[in-house]
This record gives sequence, structure tokens and C-alpha cells, in this order.
Amino acid sequence: MILTQGSNPLHLFTLKINQMQPLNMMNNVAKARLLHSLLRVEIPEFLGYLNELTETVLNDKERISEIWDNGMMAAEMWFELAERIQAIMAKYPKDLYRSPNVFADQLFDGYLAIFTRHALTTYVQQAKQTDPKFKPAVELLFT
Repeated sequence: MILTQGSNPLHLFTLKINQMQPLNMMNNVAKARLLHSLLRVEIPEFLGYLNELTETVLNDKERISEIWDNGMMAAEMWFELAERIQAIMAKYPKDLYRSPNVFADQLFDGYLAIFTRHALTTYVQQAKQTDPKFKPAVELLFT
């Protein structure tokens, strides 16, 4: 950014803020992108938890199927979402950490957001986060 004589850097900052949508108008991808941008240091830990959760789900299919009582989705769909998330994590291992766009676009788009939002809220409910700002940010954006 090049500032010319008489330009006001605060004006440039104000323009960027004005472009942000209200929270109630943001979709899951936009919220995830914002979360990653604001609290990037927590993302590697969350991704580690997400990987553990997918492993647990896929290794315990029989027990989960027996107790499944979600009327909105079949257990097989839950398993498929876990498999798709594992494939994404294998395909973009470094980019998910580094890029808010890759993190949000790959993990929070479409039906995958059902699984990743569940993982995100469970992650903070179990107090696994290291940054104390992460939990209120997740609650603000995703609940």
C-alpha cells in the first residue's frame, strides 16, 4: 500500500471494516475464514482434534450405528462426512493450517460443515483450546 501526501490510513481501514458482513448474514465458510484469520495459532490444535475425531468415528462405526438417534441424518452419512474430511486433510495438510481460504472452503462448505461445526463446538466444550479467546469466538460465530 502506498500512501500519498494527504491520504488517511484510517480511511483505508474503515473501508475494509465496512465490507464485512453482519454475522447473521455470514455463511459457514465466511465464519470459518474469519475464525482462522483471527485466531490462526489455534487452528493446528483444532485440526489435530478433528483428525482424532474422524478416526474415532470411523473406527467405531458398529457401536455408533447401534446408538445413532439423529433423525436428520443416517449414521452412514456421518461416516461418509468423516471419510471426506480425512481425504481433505490428507490432500491439503499444510494449506489447512496456513490458509484461511483453504481451511474454510474445504472444511466448512456444504454438508461437511455439519461435521466440522460439531467438531468445533465439541473441541471448545471439552476445553481443548489453548487460546482463551478461541471459545468465545466459536460461540459467537457458530452457536
